[in-house]
Amino acid sequence: MTDAYDPASDGAKMSYKNDMSYGDYLGLDDLLGAQGPLSEAHDEMLFIIQHQTSELWMRLALHELDAARGHIQAARFGEAFKMITRVSRIFEQLNNAWDVLRTMTPSDYTTFREALGASSGFQSHQYRLIEFFVGNRNTAMLKVHEHRPELHAQLVKELERPSLYHVALRALEAELDITLPKGAFRMSAPHQAHDAIISAWTTIYQAPEKHWTLYELGEKLVDLEDYFRRWRFNHVTTVERIIGFKRGTGGTSGVKYLRRMLEVELFPELWKLRGGL
Repeated sequence: MTDAYDPASDGAKMSYKNDMSYGDYLGLDDLLGAQGPLSEAHDEMLFIIQHQTSELWMRLALHELDAARGHIQAARFGEAFKMITRVSRIFEQLNNAWDVLRTMTPSDYTTFREALGASSGFQSHQYRLIEFFVGNRNTAMLKVHEHRPELHAQLVKELERPSLYHVALRALEAELDITLPKGAFRMSAPHQAHDAIISAWTTIYQAPEKHWTLYELGEKLVDLEDYFRRWRFNHVTTVERIIGFKRGTGGTSGVKYLRRMLEVELFPELWKLRGGL
């Protein structure tokens, strides 16, 4: 029988009385102490952690989207592509998380749903920021955040900046030496498909070898929206599986509202051009 392996024998540091540890660096005391179930229901912990981890992933997505926007503005496309790809992978993680939540049955959810009160994922300011970042700028959604002036101000400030798609369109203009119509840029409203933008992107896609950088940018954006659409679809499927067609805790129509969101296109011209190639 061999003796138990001691990592200290290989030089591993075993005492952290006077040094920063793994838990110290990550702030694990605060992080792992942030779960406060309001009922005795077993599945409420799952529900809380599912949404908390989603918010952490969204925080990283915002970090990457902001940096990607800056890199596109500076024509540093390689860095931007890496970050947009990372955001797509973040949404892949968010998609996989629905599989865990779907292990909760309707009966499980009813044991703690009343404890949620009027709280709802509909009120996530980070999700709203992601939508504003990429171009789905529905100002009607600002009212949900008026009770938190600092968050409301953050969202309003984002509306004053060009979205990720706005800066992509500016890069498109520079590549083709064109000027898109002023109406193609909607700073404080959801982006809508514009024929001039479809035409410009079509020029890129008809000669990818000539416009490879913008061609790749277009595909990175399509990839991002692809994962984003999957997240929305998985969301509505999970909600329908757990609560059916009940109204959401935040007062929305629940599944009906989420299905309406499936129709929202972030980069519509990049999808519409495909049928004409």
